[in-house]
Amino acid sequence: MERVQEEQPGGFFRPLLIIPVPGVFMIGYFAGARLGRWLLHQPFTMQSSRPIGMAGVALLVAGVLLAGWAWTIFHLKGTTKTPGEASTALVTTGPYKVTRNPMYVGLTLAYIGLAGSGGQILPLATLIPVLAYVNWIVIPVEENRLREVFGPAYDTYRMKVRRWLGNRSRALD
Repeated sequence: MERVQEEQPGGFFRPLLIIPVPGVFMIGYFAGARLGRWLLHQPFTMQSSRPIGMAGVALLVAGVLLAGWAWTIFHLKGTTKTPGEASTALVTTGPYKVTRNPMYVGLTLAYIGLAGSGGQILPLATLIPVLAYVNWIVIPVEENRLREVFGPAYDTYRMKVRRWLGNRSRALD
């Protein structure tokens, strides 16, 4: 009798997990910027209004600080920052009280901020597939690994804190 292997989240796309998630955000951003240059014949950066540029810089800085804070907590706890690797600590403090994925929220804010500070629109379009990949490929792999390692403790945390933002008291996302 042939044994059927259970499909894991990520399936066909799982080999893409070798690309660090910040690299995926960078690839998405630069693809959007190049697309803008190719389709719209815009230079890599164009003139943006001062308020949009300032808001962009603020989002960029906030995103970098949030992702850095989350990364630092992982570093101090001595746990992995690599998707799919087994964690040694379930981190639920700091920004992890508000989102289960503050590094990804921070990268998203930084990405939007960089586009805004440079007056670029098309990188925002390429952010959509980046977030889809992170949400439906990367995060499920991470969540399965956390469930394997921490069991009910992770399920309890997952019931309290949303995948992206906010505390909650309703069904799991």
